[in-house]
Amino acid sequence: MKQGPRLTAETITLTEEKETLLITLYGKAGESHLPDSLLKDRYAAEAVSKINYDFDRLKLDRDLMIGVAMRAHILDDWARAFLADHPDATVLHLGCGLDSRVFRLDPGPGIRWFDVDYPEVVALRRELYPARDNYALIGTSVTDPAWLEQIPKDKPAMIIAEGLLPYLVPEEVPKLLRRLIKHLPEGELTFDAYSSLGLKFLRNLPSVRATGARLLWPLDDPRALEREVPQLELLNEFRAYDPQGYDPEQVARMSWSARLAIYAFSLIPPLANMGRLLHYRF
Repeated sequence: MKQGPRLTAETITLTEEKETLLITLYGKAGESHLPDSLLKDRYAAEAVSKINYDFDRLKLDRDLMIGVAMRAHILDDWARAFLADHPDATVLHLGCGLDSRVFRLDPGPGIRWFDVDYPEVVALRRELYPARDNYALIGTSVTDPAWLEQIPKDKPAMIIAEGLLPYLVPEEVPKLLRRLIKHLPEGELTFDAYSSLGLKFLRNLPSVRATGARLLWPLDDPRALEREVPQLELLNEFRAYDPQGYDPEQVARMSWSARLAIYAFSLIPPLANMGRLLHYRF
């Protein structure tokens, strides 16, 4: 059977922050090709094969791919636990990019799942991924208040914001969170966050520099967000450079230099706290 033309990211104007979604997509796809894959994300792998883009320019090596997969797996596990306890919940996947999380988690029939991102990103998702029941795409900026009117107000909600909040203007983050919490009756929130030093570190990564993306919102203290948004209560904090928090089998997959860096960074608090995965209740 003759294949159709490959999709081109350029035709939908993926620039700067939007282009970073290709970093995480490629990382998850690459890790899923490894024989000892953690994610086993065939949807991401198939999506990469359909996109006409020079992924080599992102300079993602095996260690970074494994790191991206480990981060996603932790957020997946927090979401799985919530959905197991709330089989009729709503999921808001904010700044979803090209993440295939809805297919990885494969939620039950009582779950309403909403993937939210810019219209051009949503258009690309429609080309790459199949439709499924109780799953909706919303093409908008997450900071536009209007889209929330499409979300049920009477169900507990799991909010996932992987790779989103650091790219927002700092004053927009608490505004967005307060708006979500006011609309929803109860739920949980998971996302990745970086200290001021962590943002400087990320800005110098070749993959981020290749996109020209701007990282704007730092979070030096997870408890500070509780003070800004008092309805939030911190449940879990996972430091990116804390070897005690990782599954040893997963760390062992990395190169000796990456394992050494994780250990060395863990001994110096400003470095150990550069990146976190955070889990709040509201």
